[in-house]
Amino acid sequence: MDALLFMIFAAIAAVCGINLVIQKHAISSALSLVGVMAALAALYLLLGGEFIAAAQLVVYAGAIMVLFVFVIMLLNAGVERTTRRRPWAQYAGVPLLLVLFGTVALLVQEISPAGDNVIFGEFTKGTPLDVGRALFTTYLLPFEVTSVLILIAILGAIVLARKEID
Repeated sequence: MDALLFMIFAAIAAVCGINLVIQKHAISSALSLVGVMAALAALYLLLGGEFIAAAQLVVYAGAIMVLFVFVIMLLNAGVERTTRRRPWAQYAGVPLLLVLFGTVALLVQEISPAGDNVIFGEFTKGTPLDVGRALFTTYLLPFEVTSVLILIAILGAIVLARKEID
């Protein structure tokens, strides 16, 4: 049952990820990203990381997506102009994409070492204590750098939006 649920949520994440890339409207892309984040939270739950799943929903699907939508609305991005598609790209694109995915899958299978199988529910390192300890010891610098980068991105969006208004 766990393997079936894993496949279902992995498929949802993959479909939402593809939809994220092919959408023409930024808000629709942001909503697809929420779908990816929710499916990832469900995958974390299946693997036994309850705290990580809750943090995924609250932080990424909640706060970061509200920030993305706010920045999209602040920038007031118009509709993209459609370009003329090349006929060879329209017919050769999907087969070439499948060849690329097959090649990458073959390379990953050949290069990666054989490991133990995943046993669902056996992961016990997702408690708040473990996450907090890792966040504020091992990953403190990347955590702070990421917060500064997000702040710089917000300030850049505000500066760009002000120039368009003036």
